[in-house]
Amino acid sequence: MVTYRILFHRKALKDIQHLKEAGLAEKAKRLVEILKQNPFQNPPPYEKLVGDLKGYYSRRINIQHRIWYSVDESTKTVRIIRMWTHYQE
Repeated sequence: MVTYRILFHRKALKDIQHLKEAGLAEKAKRLVEILKQNPFQNPPPYEKLVGDLKGYYSRRINIQHRIWYSVDESTKTVRIIRMWTHYQE
């Protein structure tokens, strides 16, 4: 089985502290492990984003917060952009 390489944008790295404070770090870590194995695995469901975020995908951490990411199939790389909320972007 091929695993994907995970890269974190600097904003996503900053979001880790927010996740820890909110008690969501473990759930986010489980989602990152799923992305490492298969970023298109369903369940848990993922969404293709639209508008300015077209080309990105997201998965819910909870009702408000999401991990949003892009996938490069040619290099088997997942780039995690944010791990808090994308509604502020």
